Amino acid sequence: MFSDKTLTCRECGAEFVFTASEQEFFAEKGFTNDPGRCPACRAARKRQSGSGSAGRPQREMYDAICAECGAKTQVPFRPSGDRPVYCRDCFYKRKG
Repeated sequence: MFSDKTLTCRECGAEFVFTASEQEFFAEKGFTNDPGRCPACRAARKRQSGSGSAGRPQREMYDAICAECGAKTQVPFRPSGDRPVYCRDCFYKRKG
C-alpha cells in the first residue's frame, strides 16, 4: 500500500526518504501531511524548543508525594490535596 518517497526538507533543502513504514505510522496516528523537515532538522527543532513539540512551552511540573509508595515525584498539575497523587510507576500499576 505504501512505498518509499523521497522528500525535500523545507529547512535545509536536503533530500530524505519517507519510508513506507513511517508512512504507515503517520496514517495510524491520523496524520495527513508528509513531514516537511528531514529527521536531523526535526531533531534539532525539538532540542531547540526544549519540549516535545515545537513552539509549545514546556509544562510546569509540581512536586508531590506518591499516595501509594511515598516516593517524591513531579506531576503536570497542581495537587489540590483532595485526591491521591501517584508516581509514574504506581499510576501505571493502578491503571492496569
